[in-house]
Amino acid sequence: MSVNVQTSGQKVQNPKWRVPHVFVILISVIILATISTYIVPSGEYERVENEQGRTVVVDGSYSTVESSTASFLDIFQSIHTGMVNSASIIFYIFIVGGSFGILRATGAIEGAVHSISSKIQGKEQLLIPVLMTFFALGGAMLGLAEETLPYITIMVPLVIMLGFDSMVGAAVVLLGTSAGFTAAFMNPFTVGVAQGIAQLPIFSGLGLRIIFFVIFLSVSILYVMRYARKIKENPEKSLVFQESRQIFSSLEKQEKVEFTGQHKAAFIVLFLSLVTLAFGVSKYGWFLTEIAGLFLIMGIAIGLVSKMSFNQMAESFIEGCQVLVLGALVVGVAHGILVVLQDGKIMDTILYSLASAVGSLPSQLSAIGMYLVQCLINYIVPSGSGQAALTMPIMAPLGDLVGVTRQTAVLAFQFGDGISNIFTPTSGYFMAGLALAGISWIKWVKWIWPLILIHYTLGAIFVSIAHLIGYQ
Repeated sequence: MSVNVQTSGQKVQNPKWRVPHVFVILISVIILATISTYIVPSGEYERVENEQGRTVVVDGSYSTVESSTASFLDIFQSIHTGMVNSASIIFYIFIVGGSFGILRATGAIEGAVHSISSKIQGKEQLLIPVLMTFFALGGAMLGLAEETLPYITIMVPLVIMLGFDSMVGAAVVLLGTSAGFTAAFMNPFTVGVAQGIAQLPIFSGLGLRIIFFVIFLSVSILYVMRYARKIKENPEKSLVFQESRQIFSSLEKQEKVEFTGQHKAAFIVLFLSLVTLAFGVSKYGWFLTEIAGLFLIMGIAIGLVSKMSFNQMAESFIEGCQVLVLGALVVGVAHGILVVLQDGKIMDTILYSLASAVGSLPSQLSAIGMYLVQCLINYIVPSGSGQAALTMPIMAPLGDLVGVTRQTAVLAFQFGDGISNIFTPTSGYFMAGLALAGISWIKWVKWIWPLILIHYTLGAIFVSIAHLIGYQ
């Protein structure tokens, strides 16, 4: 660690302006939301339960209600309430981190990384498109997001040993999964839910969605490969050079560690767990509780086959949780924004105002207007199925009135919902992924913002094409 010392006769230079910490940003947004409850009129939609058991808003039922302004104390109470409301996600993140803490403690990851890296020397670049396509298909067909977090623990050290950096490792998993989730052709949690609410055949319009998926994923892969090639040629150009060098140094110290039978047994347990995960999600609709239980069993089983004592397992579990404290807490703080908007009864007013603005646009611009609304809503409602339940009962019939097909309305929701999921700090799984990779949100934003702009542009182009051809 270096320390700056002022020598005699030198002037003290003012430190450069730093981007605020993610908690500072989120609490500032909570304060803005609180102020908004004094400015934005309160209003509510009626809500009913549909055939699938989901609570959805009733289009045309919006009405003003008595004002419910947030107090100064509510700013701080909303954080606790947000953490309580999102507890299932927060503790899921901790359990995944703890279970993989046990795997890391066995040394199996380091052993596997060295073994694999020595076998694919000279073919490193091929690893990026292959693995990103794998994760993208998981997002596109199974709606995987949080479920892919464990792979980051393996990918980051692997790509560093291959001459890249932790940004590439995180991007292979996060960006690959997100590209598939965003441009999904049969994601049950976004496309399936939205089409069901819009009264469309589930997974209809598959052909055009597959074309958009291929384009969207290809652009994402090229972006990562271009950066990876630059880092391979000159590691000092890395935005996470110091972080990656520290990981590499720790791996170098264990270079002579053999990939033992115990290590292989640990990875067999990991592989069987991931197969069970895929089966449970697709066959039985497993979600956070079931998956967390599975990973807890996996962590214990890995400890047993690695001949760790129960005390060692417990200590390794705690160390794994510590890595994800920031990502887990961000989920709760970010949820506080939604708490203020809902308790202040202005969430529905915002939605009503945005929908009214779309309805007043010329028919040629209505589809783009829907897309922009969905993009904005996702910053405060990061849940895909939750956003579908909130917006689609309004956007689908609105599309009928302004000449936008319901299939196009679903497409606008899909891209509006997905693109910001690997950009906004209100996205819980994304922030947990960055924590696992040891990358700050600020550095990630510096790296990915050009691609985010490209993604938003592609989304607008895709929605415009769908509108022009009368996508059904």
